[in-house]
Amino acid sequence: MARETNVKPVKRIDPVWDRLRGEAEDAVRAEPALGGFIYSAVLAHDSFEMALVHRLAARLGNADLGSEAVVNAFLDALDAEPDIGLSARADMTATYDRDPACHRYIDPLLYFKGYQALQTHRMAHRLWQMGRKDFAYYLQSRSSMIASVDVHPAACIGKGIMIDHGHDIVIGETCVIEDNVSIMQGVTLGGTGKESGDRHPKIRRGVLIGAGAKILGNIEIGHCSRIAACSVVLHEVPPNRTVAGVPARIVGYAGCEEPARAMDHQVDAVAGEGEQG
Repeated sequence: MARETNVKPVKRIDPVWDRLRGEAEDAVRAEPALGGFIYSAVLAHDSFEMALVHRLAARLGNADLGSEAVVNAFLDALDAEPDIGLSARADMTATYDRDPACHRYIDPLLYFKGYQALQTHRMAHRLWQMGRKDFAYYLQSRSSMIASVDVHPAACIGKGIMIDHGHDIVIGETCVIEDNVSIMQGVTLGGTGKESGDRHPKIRRGVLIGAGAKILGNIEIGHCSRIAACSVVLHEVPPNRTVAGVPARIVGYAGCEEPARAMDHQVDAVAGEGEQG
């Protein structure tokens, strides 16, 4: 039997949830064959949080662990940290704002595995903090299997994050990602060997990480910087800079105040900026 959570819908106004429901109703009218799927994913629920929990559980449940057990664990996580729902809303609006392939708020919830993997991590991270490490590891494993996004449950991730395409992404145990970061496919935020302790990158707010980039070691990527596609970053990057190459070197300034929102991946080298990044 489904369990209720003490996480209540936002009482005064919840524009994200209102928009999701409206889009779901439009989708059912446009594609009646998907009516049952869209009803169970969105319209059957009375809050954004409950819709999110059940959509993720439907994706993660399998013969080893049914979706009801996943739902109950996620409700425990939400009971302990209701702000997970606020972060999930921020991630959804970030995806809509930055991804030209996202035309509705409902798209990430129903279809985008990068968004779904990120929200699974938020739940797993809270369970990890609650001491439920085996359940958190299980969620990491399932998310990696179905979405090809492998995020250690201990990694700390802020809000307003967009993971575009959500494929072949690795984020290590001691990694920190601050708010409003955009991450493309094929990105690794990893270590440099067998060292233990604090060994993974610290990604500051507003950073844009291009497709295939590898950022390795306990290094800081300064706020509002850009990491060009396929770069290998082994040294710290100052704020508001662009780095490119193997190994990556500074090739110029970031080009705008908020690279993660602008999503401009074009790199034009600037004379005198060829120092190592």
